[in-house]
Amino acid sequence: MNLSEHYNQLYKTSCETITAGKYGIDAELKNDSDSRFGITLLIRPNEEIKANIQRFINELKKAEPEQYFYPDSDIHITVMSIISCSTAFDLNQISPSEYIEIICRSLVDVDKIKIHYKGVTASPSAIMIQGFPSDETLNNLRNRLRENFKKSGLQQSIDSRYEIFTAHSTVMRFQEKLHDPKKLMEITEKFRDYDFGDFDVKNIELVYNDWYQRKSTTSILGDFGLR
Repeated sequence: MNLSEHYNQLYKTSCETITAGKYGIDAELKNDSDSRFGITLLIRPNEEIKANIQRFINELKKAEPEQYFYPDSDIHITVMSIISCSTAFDLNQISPSEYIEIICRSLVDVDKIKIHYKGVTASPSAIMIQGFPSDETLNNLRNRLRENFKKSGLQQSIDSRYEIFTAHSTVMRFQEKLHDPKKLMEITEKFRDYDFGDFDVKNIELVYNDWYQRKSTTSILGDFGLR
């Protein structure tokens, strides 16, 4: 299944689920003692893209103001979840420099990554912007990371939840009962094919993060510039 087909199928099934009132609510969003942390390699969109995304978020907020919306600082694309967030993980269990070395090795010959944000999709508990890499560079990088980390013997949980191949950004999560699921999906339908723009990835970050990539709890471990 290609990326467009994947997003389309996800949207269709999730739209039906949400409209039927069978959506999921993330109870952990309001849990101040949530201690699930991990390390992630990620991409952040540029300011122009984030401004376009906020126009969509503002529409969502009008309909569902009590839900959780990602601020500009937290919007991202996951390149690879290297250690999935869990209460069992703490940064003092690893040596970040060893992870940085493997990432640097994986980035050799990575010339340019370009992402096109076009349209929106959904899961049963969230709304997302669809991202489309311009070529196979991102997937090739992911495969190198998989191979190099699995050879390394370092602590990692790559692909333990699912094998990542998308380039989406989550912008809204459900933390309360929806006021009007049908209205929410009407807004997403309006932006279903909206062109949020494209951008060249200037750098990739390695971060120690909570489940929601909140800036307040995120530490940058490495910053890797692309040519």
